[in-house]
This record gives sequence, structure tokens and C-alpha cells, in this order.
Amino acid sequence: MVDKTTDILAIDSVAPNEVSELDLYQKREKIYTRKIQGTFQRLRLFTGWPLLIGYFCLPWINLGSRQSVLFDLPERKFYVLNLTFWPQDFIMLAFLLMIAAFALFTVTAFAGRVWCGYTCPQTVWTAIFMWIEQRFEGSRNQRIKLDKAPMSFGKFRKKLLKHAGWVLVAFWTGFTFVGYFTPIRTLLPEFFALEASHYAFIWIAIFTVGTYLNAGYMREQVCIYMCPYARFQSAMFDRDTLIVSYDPIRGEPRGSRKRDLPVDDSLGDCIDCQLCVQVCPTGIDIRDGLQYKCIGCALCIDACNSIMNKMGYSPGLISYTSENTLEGKPTRVFRPRLVGYVLVLSIMIAVFTATLLTRDPLELTILRERNQLYIPAPGGLIDNVYRIHLSNLDNEERFFQINIGGIDGAQLIGNPQIGIAGGELREITLRVRANPIDLMAPSTTIWFTAIRVDDPSISTTHESRFIKPL
Repeated sequence: MVDKTTDILAIDSVAPNEVSELDLYQKREKIYTRKIQGTFQRLRLFTGWPLLIGYFCLPWINLGSRQSVLFDLPERKFYVLNLTFWPQDFIMLAFLLMIAAFALFTVTAFAGRVWCGYTCPQTVWTAIFMWIEQRFEGSRNQRIKLDKAPMSFGKFRKKLLKHAGWVLVAFWTGFTFVGYFTPIRTLLPEFFALEASHYAFIWIAIFTVGTYLNAGYMREQVCIYMCPYARFQSAMFDRDTLIVSYDPIRGEPRGSRKRDLPVDDSLGDCIDCQLCVQVCPTGIDIRDGLQYKCIGCALCIDACNSIMNKMGYSPGLISYTSENTLEGKPTRVFRPRLVGYVLVLSIMIAVFTATLLTRDPLELTILRERNQLYIPAPGGLIDNVYRIHLSNLDNEERFFQINIGGIDGAQLIGNPQIGIAGGELREITLRVRANPIDLMAPSTTIWFTAIRVDDPSISTTHESRFIKPL
């Protein structure tokens, strides 16, 4: 019998010591990012600031007598600019989320994780918190020295100011979020007078704490471990997708050197300055290749280009490129996957836009009184009682005329005209009177039509039943 134990090798003989064991519960190492300026960081101002301005300012803008964006949960009405949505419009919200998902897939297939690097709220708010940290604690080296130094009055003051800034931004973020669900102009004085709803205080506290922890402490941990996008993004990548990449052919072998010395042909362009690592918000080394932790923020590109300019080398050692380009192969812009995403996204946007533009500005619901099937009326006639629910989805007060059809000689008893304020629901009770002789069956179909008085082209019809004695 052959002794197979001789074929088994110790793990230390085939794997380096640093990877032979993996501690899944290892302590997080704090990342000290270095501030850098560059083309892509200036570009991020045009993607981050619109998000911040829109988020913090929209609740304070009024359109007429109401807030421009307000999700009124108690009234079950949702105001978005000049549009009013009702619970039955949630299908449109689901469709809008599908459009957003396909838009993300399309952008990712073409340009990688640019959403994460430029527009994701986690990235934008983390950048704000990092700016506050740099403002009160100093540069990267100063922050490292400050954390290693023993506690003193100066250190305590800097830490206190930093955390106070974090809490202020986190609180205003949470307060603004609640302002999308409660009129913010009313919420502000009620909050500081301690007269706001206890739900408002609870949700403001929850979002304040959440923002403080996510942007202040967890930061890259949210992107690496909590965000599912980091895990399934590879399913949308291909070899033509633009990614932040290091060119090893040009950069290797790396080695430090001085700017004034003659060019050493034995070394690549990478001078191993570690600046690309120091500016990375997730703490990775882009020179190790494509990694799921990379959020595509291009900080390493700006950092490397600044060093290349100082050394007199051409920029682009780290750049937005594709795997095919790095290997010297042609890159295809129009490829089946990307074209498919664009076509599906275009169709979905067209359908959603058409649905939104052709949406009826009124909704009609008819509920027949079931406690009493019919009511005898003078002259041998009979009445059926109906509760009419009419919603005015417009933003201005409108008047509507209620008409009936389907039964010869039937007439409405009550005022058939209804005035409804913009974005409101009105309920009225009407009777329909008919002659039993004109009814061919115990249950007859009857149609109710609501017509807008000032524009008869806008109308809606709802079916119900008219009951007569057997």
C-alpha cells in the first residue's frame, strides 16, 4: 500500500506567512487620508454639491401654499414639485426605482463605480466629515501625531470641535430628512419649543446618530462590508469597462529617486511615493490591481498625476482605462451588454414619462350602500344610495359634474356638482332613482362619469350596480 502522507505539504511551505492565517475579526486600522487637489476632485464638486443643495434646500422651497416636496403620510398624499401622488400611484414609484436600477447598471457597465466615487450620499457626507476633521485636526501627519499624543487640553479642544462639527452636520441632516415628511417651516419652531411630535424627535435622533456613525466612524466600512453594490458590481463589468487602474508595464519596476538625477532606464515611472495609498478613502493600494474596495473616486489618479508632473513624466500612470487597453487590445464602446442596457433604459424612461404625462388628474370610486339594497320612492320608483369618492390630483381647486348612464330614465337626487381643492379627496352621498319597469334584471349595470367643468376633455368613468326588488 502506498503511503500518501508524503504527498501532503505543510501550508507554510506553499504560502507566505502573512496569508497562511486570516483573522476574520481583526481590529480595524484607522485610515488617515491625505488632502489632494486635481482635475477629478474639482469634477466631484459638480456632482456632490448639487446633491447637497437639493437635499437641504428642497423642503424650504414652497410652490404656492405648500412645500415643494412633502410626503404627507397621515393624509396619504405625496407632493413632488407640481405633482400629487396617492397610494395607488405606488406602482409608479416601483417603476421609478427600476429605472434608477437600470440607470446604475448602464453607468456601471460603461464607467465602473463612478456613482460610488462621485454621487453616492455615503461618499458625499464622508467627504464633508473628512473636511471638518482636516479643518480642526490638521493634515494627515498632524492627525497621526495628534492621535498618538497623550490627552491634553489642546488635543481635547480639537477633538471636541471636530465632533461638534460632526454632530451639527448629522443633526441638520436628520432634521432635513424629517422635514420631507412634516412641513419643515412648522417643524423648526415646534422642535426648538419642544412642541413637535414625539415621532419627529425619535426619527431626528435616529438619523442624527446614523449619519454621525456612518460618515464619522464607519466610513469605508459601509462601502466595503455593508453596501451590496460592492459585491455584485463585478457581474456588470467586462474587459471594456472603464476602471481606475495602474499601468504596471509603464510603472514597474518601481523605485524611489530624486527629480534632478538622470533617468534610470532600469526603473519604471512609479517612484513608490505611496501618495496613491495615502489619499485613498478605503485604504487600498491601486497598484495591486482591480479590487472590489475601489470606489472609483480618482483620488489616486490626481495624486499620481501631481507626482508625474513634478518628476517631468507624462501623466496617466494611474488612469481611467479598461483591461483591454492595459493589455494593448482595442476597446469597444458599443458592445451588446451596454447597448442592451441603454435600449431597456430608454424604453423604461419613455413608458414612465408617457404614463406620467397622460395620468388622469382625477380619480373616481363608487361604493354602493350595502346596508339597504334599495329604498322605495314615491310613484312606485326605487332609489339606490351611492357614496362617491372623487380625488382632484391637480394643484388647483376644480369643479366636477357627476353624470350617470346605463339605465334609461334614471336620475340623480342631490347636487351633482362638486368643488374639490387641489390635491384633495372629497366624499359625497347621492341617490339614483329609477323605474323598476325600465330594469330588465334584478341587478343592472350603471355608469358614473365625473367631468371637469372647465375642461370636459378630462373625465373618468366608474361602474357600479343598481338593485331592484325581485
